Amino acid sequence: MTKYVKGKIVEGIVTGIESYGIFVSLDEYYNGLIHISEISHGYVKDIHDYVNIGDTIYVEIIGVDDEECHLNLSIKNISFKRKEQKKRQKIMETNLGFKTLSYKLPLWIEESLEKMEKKPKSS
Repeated sequence: MTKYVKGKIVEGIVTGIESYGIFVSLDEYYNGLIHISEISHGYVKDIHDYVNIGDTIYVEIIGVDDEECHLNLSIKNISFKRKEQKKRQKIMETNLGFKTLSYKLPLWIEESLEKMEKKPKSS
């Protein structure tokens, strides 16, 4: 039995874009086509508005041809874009630690009080 079955959602890489659809590579043996009618429920003017070559996307399998190692795919009923995770930056500690806060806090309080005193009171 094949690992690809109708209804399963799998990850693939966009390898080609034509006016009639998107070619997707799933592994070293299987590839598939997302026909233009399976991209969106609405009118698709330009496929490049949805994907670019090299994009990693999720696709839903709507048909399997094991003899040809070809899949019919769809993205119109799923969230197909992979979320890019932002790289986290390491927080660099300073030698001062919380001393900076204890030093600056009285200055910030004084500045805020001065601003409050300068504001005209509304009647």
